[in-house]
Amino acid sequence: MVSAILLVGIVVAIFVGFNIGGSSTGIAWGPAVGAGVIGKTAAAALMSVFVFVGGWTVGRNVIDTMGSDIVPPEIFTLQASIVVLFFIGLGMLIANLFGVPVPTSMTAVGAIAGLGLATGTLDMVVMGRIISWWVVTPIIAFWIGGIVGRYFYPYLDRYFEIRQSEGPLLALDRSGAIPTPVLGPGTTVKELATTVLIVVIACYMAFGAGASNVANAVAPLVGSGALDIGGYDGTDLGIAIGAVAISLGGFTIARRTMEAVGNDLTELPLLAALIVAVTAASITTILSSIGIPISLVMATVMTIVGLGWGRASRTASIAGLARGEDTLELSTNVLTQETPNEVPKIGEEDPEDVIDADDLVRPDAVARFVVFWIIGPSASAGLAYAFFLVVPI
Repeated sequence: MVSAILLVGIVVAIFVGFNIGGSSTGIAWGPAVGAGVIGKTAAAALMSVFVFVGGWTVGRNVIDTMGSDIVPPEIFTLQASIVVLFFIGLGMLIANLFGVPVPTSMTAVGAIAGLGLATGTLDMVVMGRIISWWVVTPIIAFWIGGIVGRYFYPYLDRYFEIRQSEGPLLALDRSGAIPTPVLGPGTTVKELATTVLIVVIACYMAFGAGASNVANAVAPLVGSGALDIGGYDGTDLGIAIGAVAISLGGFTIARRTMEAVGNDLTELPLLAALIVAVTAASITTILSSIGIPISLVMATVMTIVGLGWGRASRTASIAGLARGEDTLELSTNVLTQETPNEVPKIGEEDPEDVIDADDLVRPDAVARFVVFWIIGPSASAGLAYAFFLVVPI
C-alpha cells in the first residue's frame, strides 16, 4: 500500500523531472532544431527514448552519489526528500519561465547541500570533488571549442562544405509499383549524411542528459528507500518515474528552451552544431560514468562560445602577439562566415571579415545564461538550508 506522503513525493519528483525535461531537451536538441534539421515534436520523442536509456545505464552512478554520498542516506527521510525535491523544482521552474536552460545537476546538488549544511552531515570531500569538476568543466569545454575553432574548423568547413538546401531532405518516388525514398530537390548525399549524423549525436546528447539528470529528479526519494515497494528495486522504479517526467517536459515547456538555445544564443551552422554536440555529450557522459553530477548546459554553451572565439582568433598569430605586431579582436560572429576555397593561414586573415560576419553568439544571451547558472543553484541551496535550519525534519 502506497502511503499518501509517498504519493506526494512522487508528484514532486515528477514536477522536478518535468522541469528538467524543459531544460535538458533544449540543450540536447536546441542546436539541431536551430539548424532546421528536425522539428520540436520529433526531437522530444527521441529525447524520451534516449533519456531513459541513459538513466537506466550510466545514470545509476549519479543516483548513488546524490542519494547516499553527499549526505548520509539516513538523512533522506521521506519528508526531507520531498522538501529537497520541491526546492530543486522551484529553482528550475523560475529559469524555465524565463526560457533559460538551468544547470539542473547544480540546482539539485545545491538543495541537497543545503540539507547537509543545516543538519551538519554534508560530506565536504565529496562536495569538493563535485564543485572542482563544476569549475573545470566550462574551462575544458571552452578550450576544446577554442582549439577546434582556431586550428581545425576552417579546414573541416572547407572539406565537408555542409550547406543546407531548401525543401525536404527526402521525397517519395512514386513512378514504380512501390514508392521509394529519394533525395529531395537540391539535397546532396553529403547534406543527408550530415543531417542524419547530427540527429544521431543529438540522441547521444539525450543519452548524456539522462545519465546526469534522471538522478536530479529521483535521487532523494531513492536515497530515502521509499521507492523500494512491491518487490521493485527503488533505483529501477525511480529511473522510470524520472524518465517519464522528463519526457513530459520535453513535449511541453522545452519548446521555449529549444528556441532559446537554437535561436537566441546562436544561429548555429550544421558543422558547428555537430562539433558542439559531440564535445558536450562526451564531457557529460564521461563525468556521469564516474558519478559526478554535471551540467550539460555549461558544456554546451561554453563549447559554442569557445568554438566561435577560437575561429575568430585566427586573425592573429601567437608569435605576432608576443612581438606586439598583431592585435587580437575577438568576435564570436565568424562561424556563419563562408570559408574561402583557400583557407588563410593563422595571422593572415583580415579581421574585418570576421567582425562583419552575421551574429553567432550574442553576449546578452550568454550573460543571461550565466546569471541563471548562479541564481538557480544558489537559490535552491539557500532556501533548503534556511528551511531545514528552522524546520528540522
